[in-house]
Amino acid sequence: MGNIYGYVRVSSTDQNEDRQLVEMKKAGVENKNIFIDKQSGKDFERIQYKKLVKKLKKGDLIYILSIDRLGRNYEEIQNQWRKLTKDIGVDICVIDMPLLDTRQGKDLMGTFIADLVLQILSFVAQSERENIRKRQKQGIAAAKAKGIRFGRPELKMPDNFGDIISKWEENKIETREACSMCNMSRATFYRKVREYGCLIENMN
Repeated sequence: MGNIYGYVRVSSTDQNEDRQLVEMKKAGVENKNIFIDKQSGKDFERIQYKKLVKKLKKGDLIYILSIDRLGRNYEEIQNQWRKLTKDIGVDICVIDMPLLDTRQGKDLMGTFIADLVLQILSFVAQSERENIRKRQKQGIAAAKAKGIRFGRPELKMPDNFGDIISKWEENKIETREACSMCNMSRATFYRKVREYGCLIENMN
């Protein structure tokens, strides 16, 4: 029998992977063989997943809690599943979906059922990802409509900004001093100077 591995994924660093880890321990996966990614499931460009794949050999077994922990892209889930089970020759057990256990039902009917379930679940995983993105966009649009602004608050220029620019342009003060007087970085100062120049031009 080959090695037993577990793959765990959460979408961001502030999400909790404890439930997945508990299930891995129940399945008998050793800590050293559990690979954890804290990253979106939109593709398989994940550091720990790639490390896991490099270790795999024919006859190994991988546990994942649910198909969406593997990924959320319909086509890529299908491709990775084939790569793991056909090209490398490992078995996969999806804990929350017993029908997706490649150790069982290796006859034609069993394979057909497993492939069908995989297609359905991977489709659902991608649909959920797209729905999440849609809800996020709708939420942002609704917030903007209410006047809520996103990102850093706009930095206000000091009342004497025009005088500071004049002194700076006449070389009476250095850039560093001008930035300090405005409480701005160099990049922000230069940008504000350009914006100020455009404003003056439009007023004339």
